[in-house]
Amino acid sequence: MSIEMIIGLVLLIIFAVIFILMTSVRIVQPYEQGLLVVLGNFKRVLNPGFNMVPPLISQVTKLDLRTQVMDVPRQEVITKDNSPTNVDAIIYIKVIDPKKAYFEVDDYRRATIYLGQTTLRSIIGNMELDEILYSRERINDALRDILDKATDQWGVKVEAVEIREVDPTGPVKAAMVEQTSSERRRRAAILTADGEKRSSILVAEGNKRSRILQAEGVRQSKILEAEGQRMAMILEGQGEAQRLRILAMGALPLDHKAMTVLSLEALKKMADGQATKIIFPFEISRLVEGAADYLGVSRKEKDYTAMSMTELEGIVGKASDILGDIPNNLAIREKIQSIEKELAQEAQTTEKIAENLKKGTKQRFDEIVGN
Repeated sequence: MSIEMIIGLVLLIIFAVIFILMTSVRIVQPYEQGLLVVLGNFKRVLNPGFNMVPPLISQVTKLDLRTQVMDVPRQEVITKDNSPTNVDAIIYIKVIDPKKAYFEVDDYRRATIYLGQTTLRSIIGNMELDEILYSRERINDALRDILDKATDQWGVKVEAVEIREVDPTGPVKAAMVEQTSSERRRRAAILTADGEKRSSILVAEGNKRSRILQAEGVRQSKILEAEGQRMAMILEGQGEAQRLRILAMGALPLDHKAMTVLSLEALKKMADGQATKIIFPFEISRLVEGAADYLGVSRKEKDYTAMSMTELEGIVGKASDILGDIPNNLAIREKIQSIEKELAQEAQTTEKIAENLKKGTKQRFDEIVGN
């Protein structure tokens, strides 16, 4: 045998050994697990890292253990209220038992997608369109529970299912838009009517409050006016009474002669006028008799000028009793200040009522705007 043939045979043996060694070594990634099948028999699960297997007769299948995302194709579904709707979804799965996922089902990914399609069609078909639109979370939970229970025998766990889109067909969508528009118009009309109602109530209440305040003001004004008139009449009467007492006290010492002279003076003044008719408020005969006595023999009159103050007070009374309680400037000023204080209190009360009315009106307006 020549050297060339020997070298070729050696090289062939070396390549064969290398090939055999290569077929006996399997590297499994950290996110994978391998299934070792030798001559048609399952032997064991290969863990991540370096693994030795029988050369030439071993078959190793690697499965990804990470969460996988699968898209459920868009499909048209008839809802319970006969509304055609296009629906699609996304499924998140994870292989937890590689042996079952490989040996129990032909293709777990495709099987999960088909199962998701049929389950989605079944659930959506038992619900009305409005219920589908606002119950997506409930639909997602129902799909996940059904799919997870079905795929458990395949060694696959369904982690989550999400409805991605619910798209009613054209006519149904147009009807929904019209319904929404009508509902919004109805709500707008209700809010407008309610606003007008509340506005009318507030206006009526404002008018009521205004009339009450006006009536209260008129009442207070009349009370104050009556009080002022009463005080004025009292003061005028008291002044007149004091004036008469003073006149009486001054006229007491006068004798009949002085009274006759004063009467004649009064008669002279009355005759001095332009009137053609004169009415005398006393008997003229007594006046003439007094004048005659004055010109003739005078009557004996008691002389009060010679009396002492004690004797005079004994006859007409004390000066304090005659004059009465005469208010001085300080007492009158205190009375005026008391009236002004009452008026200020009434003004404060009116301002508080107006402020409360304003706050109540603003609060009700805020409630209307908030609603």
